[in-house]
Amino acid sequence: MENQQQEEQLTAEQLEARRLEMKAFYDSSIPYLESQAKYEKLLTEVEESRYKRATMQFQYANMMAAQHEMEQEELENEPTEKKAPAAGKKLRRG
Repeated sequence: MENQQQEEQLTAEQLEARRLEMKAFYDSSIPYLESQAKYEKLLTEVEESRYKRATMQFQYANMMAAQHEMEQEELENEPTEKKAPAAGKKLRRG
């Protein structure tokens, strides 16, 4: 509220001088903001790449675990005559 009262008390020349000061400040800040924007964009690209790599590793690990699980199930479900004889048992020839 004080800011509004102060602006109301400024003359037209003072207001114009303030606007020019603000414009100069913003213009001088642009190179820094552009550098920051470039930095943030590159940082985002790095984080996206890390996320994609981690996701791919997770999917590969899940795929390999599922394949290993299926192989284990196949071994457990093999017919008993195909399995090697237990110790002490003889195979029948016939």
